[in-house]
Amino acid sequence: MHPLKPSLAMKRPRPPSPPPALSPTPIKPKARPPPPYSLHPKTPPISSNSKKPKPHPNWVPLSLSQSELALPLTFPTGQTFRWKQTGPLQYTGTIGPHLLSLKHLHNGDVSYFIHSTPSESAAKLALLDFLNVVISLAKLWEVFSENDSRFAELAKYLKGARVLRQDPVECLVQFLCSSNNNIGRITKMVDFISSLGTYLGTVGGFEFHEFPSLERLSVVSEEELRQAGFGYRAKYITGTVNVLQSKPDGGAQWLLSLRKLDLQETFDALCTLPGVGPKVAACIALFSLDQHHAIPVDTHVWQIARRYLLPELADARLTPKLCSRVAEAFVSKYGAYAGWAQTLLFISELPSQKALLPSNFWDSEEKKSAKTKDRKHCSSDESYS
Repeated sequence: MHPLKPSLAMKRPRPPSPPPALSPTPIKPKARPPPPYSLHPKTPPISSNSKKPKPHPNWVPLSLSQSELALPLTFPTGQTFRWKQTGPLQYTGTIGPHLLSLKHLHNGDVSYFIHSTPSESAAKLALLDFLNVVISLAKLWEVFSENDSRFAELAKYLKGARVLRQDPVECLVQFLCSSNNNIGRITKMVDFISSLGTYLGTVGGFEFHEFPSLERLSVVSEEELRQAGFGYRAKYITGTVNVLQSKPDGGAQWLLSLRKLDLQETFDALCTLPGVGPKVAACIALFSLDQHHAIPVDTHVWQIARRYLLPELADARLTPKLCSRVAEAFVSKYGAYAGWAQTLLFISELPSQKALLPSNFWDSEEKKSAKTKDRKHCSSDESYS
């Protein structure tokens, strides 16, 4: 099978199980694959102290099936730290000046609700762009499944794990916060940064703000960020903002221009920013810059690669050189959208998502792993005989 051609010009923290839903009503599971999604009956009201929001009167179908977008497999899995779970199978966040919620209907399809926006038509266009809807997930997964039987098996139970197309400034700042960090602290840092932007409303007990502009961030001092608990990351954020502000056409436009470059050029450009190394650069490239074959290599992805792509490296230690080899192995296996394939494989390792897989799937995985170790042990013994 020939690799797909792109249709347009991921250490990452292990996310925890999604926070509990506001309504405690249990969701009755059905036979796999995959479990259907239930519907939250009410929409959390926007608070009365918002700045004259223009609400949309109804939930509106998004014309995306569960196989194209599964919210629990997309939002709480480490791509973004700004979207909150505000109900069962419902997530709320901001895209520019728009405050929106997404949730699954009874049949698994996705609908959206606009809480606040200066323009409903602009809000929908921004949402569709953010969700990368021009890329057919089903078609990608069909090709991945033809090339990888294990991927095909996972795809039966984990449909709809979509890669987002975030604003580059927002994505960059979030992943500067993620460096050597845990999910709880990352979220607190991102919430602090977000609170510097324009308040858009409160949904489900969470306050939402438009992400602050570079101009607004430029007046935040390193000391302020340190006092807020950012530690050494404070200097990276202020330093990066200063560098971006010095760009002739503006930092936001400079970042957007990286979408037109090839992957290595994008990496090289991003790594000129304070605090951005190969791993952070790969996350930014994949989740905001249309670099669909970027592979963020952390310890989790390294483990996946050793087990399924590069078993000969089972006892090796991860080095910068091996990071490149891992990325190359993913691209060789999955082609021009390798980052999307890697996203599903990463998600399948999360405890919250393993629960969606049948027990016999992991029993089979453990047996295969044991056989591989036995073969390696025998081979090792023979080589020293």
